[in-house]
Amino acid sequence: MSVATPEAPREQDPAETYEPAGPAPLGVAIELTGHPAVDAGLARLAEVDHLPADGHLEVYEDVHGGLRAELTSLDTHPAPRPYDNRS
Repeated sequence: MSVATPEAPREQDPAETYEPAGPAPLGVAIELTGHPAVDAGLARLAEVDHLPADGHLEVYEDVHGGLRAELTSLDTHPAPRPYDNRS
């Protein structure tokens, strides 16, 4: 009867070690639109260059919500002016 002996742990070759890359800027130039709320969203998007990937979602959702609110506000019409019959 033979007894199995466990294999000794294999040392990992340094070439096989994996380290995830850190955040790296994409280098995308931001062009201002002239709309303060939209420009603020673009500036917020620039923050993701300095965040790890798992931090991007929160920023994207925040910017998306802001842009959606800005677009929705374009559909609202100002209240009608009261009719002035003093002529």
